[in-house]
Amino acid sequence: MINFVTVHWQSAKWIDVQLDYLQRNVAAPFRVYASLNGIDDPAVRARFHYAADVEGIHAEKLNALAAHVIAEADPTDPLVFIDGDAFPVRPLVPWIADTLAAYRLAAVRRDDNLGDRQPHPCFCLTTVGLWGDIDGDWRKGGTWVNAEGRELTDVGGNLLVQLRQRGIEWLPLLRTNTTNLHPLFFGVYGHRVYHHGAGFRDKESRLDMGLRPELYQKVRVEREAPSLGTLRLRLREQPLRSVRFSVHHLDVVRRATKKTLQLRSKRRTAEKRERFVARGEKLSDEVFARLRGDPGFYRDFDADAG
Repeated sequence: MINFVTVHWQSAKWIDVQLDYLQRNVAAPFRVYASLNGIDDPAVRARFHYAADVEGIHAEKLNALAAHVIAEADPTDPLVFIDGDAFPVRPLVPWIADTLAAYRLAAVRRDDNLGDRQPHPCFCLTTVGLWGDIDGDWRKGGTWVNAEGRELTDVGGNLLVQLRQRGIEWLPLLRTNTTNLHPLFFGVYGHRVYHHGAGFRDKESRLDMGLRPELYQKVRVEREAPSLGTLRLRLREQPLRSVRFSVHHLDVVRRATKKTLQLRSKRRTAEKRERFVARGEKLSDEVFARLRGDPGFYRDFDADAG
C-alpha cells in the first residue's frame, strides 16, 4: 500500500486535480492522508482515507499526518509526502519500487530556489519504517549557505540534518524544465512530478525577492515629520497672518517635502509589486486551466519527459 500525505489549506481548488493525477499515474493500491483546514464539505473529505483539520504550521501538519500513517501502515510500505498543488505527471509504478531499491529516500531538491539543499516536501518518497526509525521531522532546523551567500533554513531543514547524521544518502529530484514561465513555479522535477508552486498563496517567492529587489525594497519614511498634505491642513486651521516665519519653519517644510517624496516612492513600489503579483496570478490561472483539461500539459514545460 502506497501512503500519500498532503496538505490543502482554505481551498478545495486542487483536490480534484491532485486525486485525478494520482489515479492516472499510480497503478497500485494507495491511500491519501490529508489536512483540510477550512474545507468542510463532507463529500470532499470522504474522498480521502483520512482527513482532518490538523493544527500547526505546514511542517507540523505533515509530521502529524505521518504519525497516523505509521500507526496504520506496514513499515515496508512506501510513504510519499506531496504538496496540495503537486502531483505525478508520469507513472510512479514501478518507479517507486525501483527508487526505494536503490535509495532510502528521494525528494525534490530545489536547486532552482537560490540553491536550497534540503529535501522539499512538495514531493518526498521514503518508507514508513525509515520515517519512524529516524523520527522524521519536516520543521526548520538545519542551515545551509545559499547562492546569495546567506545562511538560512526552511521546511525540511531538520530532515536534512537527520539524514546527514545517519549517513543516509538520498536521491535529489531536480528541476527538468526545458521551458520556464517562472524560474521557480510551474516546475517538473525528475521528469516525473509537477509542482505548481504557491498554490494556496500569492505568487511571490524568495527567488522573486532576489531577482526583483526593487519591488521589495523597504522605503524609509520619517515618522516624526508631517507631510506636505498635513502641513496644508494645519495652515488652514492657523492663518498665515498669525504665523511668524523662522528658520525652524524652513526646516519643517524641508522635512515635510522629504517625507512626501518618501511616501510617494513607497506607494509607487507597492503599486509595482501589486502589478507583478497580479501578472503572476493571471499566469497561474492560465496554467491551472490547461492542466485541468490536458494531462499532457507538462510537455510544454519538460519537452524531454515523454
